[in-house]
Order: sequence, then structure tokens, then C-alpha cells
Amino acid sequence: MKVVPRSFYARNTVNVAKDLLGKTLVRKIGNKIISGTITETEAYRYKDDPASHAFRGLTERNKVMFGEVGKAYVYFTYGMHYCVNAVARSKTYDAGAVLIRSIKPDQGINEMVKNRKIDSIANLTNGPAKLTQAMQITKMQYGEDLAKLSSLFITEGVKTKKILSSPRIGIKNGIDKLWNFKIEI
Repeated sequence: MKVVPRSFYARNTVNVAKDLLGKTLVRKIGNKIISGTITETEAYRYKDDPASHAFRGLTERNKVMFGEVGKAYVYFTYGMHYCVNAVARSKTYDAGAVLIRSIKPDQGINEMVKNRKIDSIANLTNGPAKLTQAMQITKMQYGEDLAKLSSLFITEGVKTKKILSSPRIGIKNGIDKLWNFKIEI
């Protein structure tokens, strides 16, 4: 497994969101490996993006978005779900992150099914809360270094072909930005 280097994340957040497609998100729990190919992402920047958690400035919740690139930004939403992001931005911005919205399960599928308590592989990890539940990603992974072998990291994956872009999902502001990216695998 070749881990994606930190320099990959030190670029325009929108470009990183596109380039994460096809990479592999890996979760290590003890001796178990759970992984999947990233199939959908969304870019969130800083002051030019009213949908970003960083838009109004630094808080305890979003502080990792302002820190070193290549770290995991995990947050709790709707009082019940976790979402995982990769901190990514160029030097032009003080903050930025890429939400990983969906993966295609690769390794540890039985473990994912057990974690989600469902039988449908098609609906196993096709949403940001579904994939964190399937991979047991919680606040414990907040700030985890995705650019090195740890309990959560990203490796090189498959070459992508056609990338589809559309408005981001579930937001009220910044809907003009076509920063949701998907691939079919």
C-alpha cells in the first residue's frame, strides 16, 4: 500500500477533491483492515465558501481545517452521524477540507455489514454517515494523519475515467459551486 503523501493535500481544495476519487480509504482496527475506493467527494474551502465549516473562522470544532494538511477532520452532525474529511488546501487559503461522501467497499466487507447492521451491499457505504458507521470512524479519528500508516489513512487506488460534478448535497449556502464530484466504478 502506497500512502498518499502530504504534498498531495497541499493544493487547491477543489483539485484535491477530484483527485481523491479512485484513491483508497483505509481503516485499521487492531488486526482488521477495512477499506474502500473513494467514489464521491465534496470540496469545502474558506472565506469564499459560505457552506464551509471554516467560513466564519476558527472554532474548537473546525480547528484541524486550519492546521496541517493531510489530517482527518471528523465531525458529528444532526446529533447522530459522523462525517470524515481530508484537510486540503493551497497556501492561498487558511482552511479547507474534502468531505468523503461515498466509497465502494473493497476489504472487510463482512465487518462493514456487521457495523451497519444491514445486508444490502449497494447501500453499505453510499453516504458520508454510512461509510463512517461501516468503517467505525468516530471523533477518535479527529486529527488522524491520513498521510502515514495510522488507524485511518488514504492510499493510491485506481485511475479514474469520467468525473461528474454537481452542486454539493444538503447545503443551503454556496449552492452555485459545482464542488460535488463522483465516479462510477
